[in-house]
Amino acid sequence: MAEPWCCWWPLTKLVLFHLLIKSAFSGFEQVTTTPPLPILPLPSFSQLKWQQREVIMFLHFGVNTFTGSEWGTGHESPVIFDPIELDASQWVDTAVEAGVSLVILTAKHHDGFCLWPSKYTDHSVVGSPWKNGHGDVVGELVDAAKKRGIDVGLYLSPWDRHDPRYGHDLAYNEYYLAQLQELLKRYGSVREIWFDGAKGANAVNMSYYFTEWFDMVKELQSSINIFSDAGPDVRWVGNEKGFAGSTCWSTINRSKLAIGKAAIADGEPKGRDWLPAECDVSIRPGWFWHKAESPKKLSKLLEIYYNSVGRNCVLLLNVPPNTMGLISQKDVKRLKEFRNAIDTIFSTNLVEKFFLIKASSQRGGKGSSYGPENVIDNDHLWTYWSPKDDDDAKGDHWIEFRSSTDEGLRFNVVRIQEAIGLGQRIKRHEIYVDGKRVANGTTVGYKRLHRLEGGVVHGRIVRIRILEYRALPLISSVGLHFDPYWNP
Repeated sequence: MAEPWCCWWPLTKLVLFHLLIKSAFSGFEQVTTTPPLPILPLPSFSQLKWQQREVIMFLHFGVNTFTGSEWGTGHESPVIFDPIELDASQWVDTAVEAGVSLVILTAKHHDGFCLWPSKYTDHSVVGSPWKNGHGDVVGELVDAAKKRGIDVGLYLSPWDRHDPRYGHDLAYNEYYLAQLQELLKRYGSVREIWFDGAKGANAVNMSYYFTEWFDMVKELQSSINIFSDAGPDVRWVGNEKGFAGSTCWSTINRSKLAIGKAAIADGEPKGRDWLPAECDVSIRPGWFWHKAESPKKLSKLLEIYYNSVGRNCVLLLNVPPNTMGLISQKDVKRLKEFRNAIDTIFSTNLVEKFFLIKASSQRGGKGSSYGPENVIDNDHLWTYWSPKDDDDAKGDHWIEFRSSTDEGLRFNVVRIQEAIGLGQRIKRHEIYVDGKRVANGTTVGYKRLHRLEGGVVHGRIVRIRILEYRALPLISSVGLHFDPYWNP
C-alpha cells in the first residue's frame, strides 16, 4: 500500500528549499561578482577626461610673433602687435580637424604683454593698433571654441620681464593673483591652466606664492587641471621634445617635486599622488612663429605620438599663429596629414574582426562581467578583463588572440590599455606572436603603443603576458593595427 502524500511533504519542502537556495546563490555568483578593489592613488574625474583627450594644442602668440624672438625682453612696444587678419575661428577649426578638443593660449608670455584688456596694466592689446585698442584675443578664442564645442586653457607666465612689480614679492604676487582672477572669472570655463618656472639665469630673484595661486584657481574653477613641474593635476615630462620615457608612471610623490627644478620623468610605482605627465613640443623648431621655419615632417610627428600618447602621456602640440593672426597653411596641411595618419593606423582593430580570445583565468568565472571579450569593446576605462585573484601577486597572467583563419594577419603595432580608473598596475609585460617574443616593456597605463621594431609580422596567435604588477592587472583594451608609415 502506497504511503499517503502527506508523509512525503516534509521531505519535498526540504528538497525545494535546498534547490531554491542553490539557485539563488548560483545566480548571485554569476551576476554580481564584485569588481576588484582599486589600488591607490586614483585619478580625479578631470584627470581622466584630460587623459582621454590624448592630443591637445598650444598656441604661442604675442609680441614675439612680430619681433622674431622666443623670449621677449619686456621692452617691446604694444604698437608692434597688429595681426590684421586674426581669426580665432580658423585656429579652432584647425584644432577640430586635427582631432583636438582643448587649445591652450599664451595669455601672457615672459615679455609681460597681455592678450586681453587687463585692468591692472596697459601693457596689453589696449595699447596696440589692432582693432584700435579694443581687441581681446582671449575673448575671441573663447567665443570661437564655444561655437565648435571644444575647450580652452590658458598660460599665464609667472616670469614677467616688463612689470616693475616683478622682484617685489608681495606686490607682484598680488598683481599676478589679480590677473588670474580676471581670466578665470571673465572667460567662463577654463579646463587647464599652465604654470612654469622658466626664467633667465640673470632674472631678478622672486618668490612665487604658488600655494596661494593654486588655491585661488581651484576656488574659482574646481574642475580645472593645473599644470606645472610639480602638478598638482598634471606634471611636466621633463623635456620639450615630446617624448616620455619607456617607463612612465602616472603615480609619483609630489613632495619630491618643485616648480623650476628637474622633473622625475618616469614617475614612481609607489607614488602617493596621481600626477600624469604632459609632453610639450612645437610643430616647428621654435615656439613662436618664424617666417624661415617649417613644420616637422609627418614621420617625426608620428614618432612623437608613439613616444607620448603611446607611453601613457598627453601630447601638447604647439601650433603658433603667424603675424597675420592665422595658423599658416603649411601647418594646417601637416596637421591634417597627422590626423589622417592616426585615423588610418588606428581606425581598424584586427582583433575585433578576425580573432578568438581566451585568457589565463577570469574573475568570477565564465559568464561574469570581467571576461577577455571586454578588451575589444568601445569602453576603454570601465570595462576590462580581470584574471582571478592572485594573493601572492606573482602569477603569470596572459590574454591570447587566435586567428579564425589559417592565413593569419599582418600587423606592426600592438596597443594595450589599462583600466586606470582603478589605478595603474602593470610593471612588466611581453608580447608573443606564434610563440616568438616580438616586444616587451614596463608600464602600460592609459595607453601603451608598441610599434614593432622588426616591422610587419604575419601570425595566427598573439599572446600578451603580464609578468609583474602592483596589483591584479586590469586590461581595458587591446588592439592589433597596421601602420603603413612605419618602415624600421
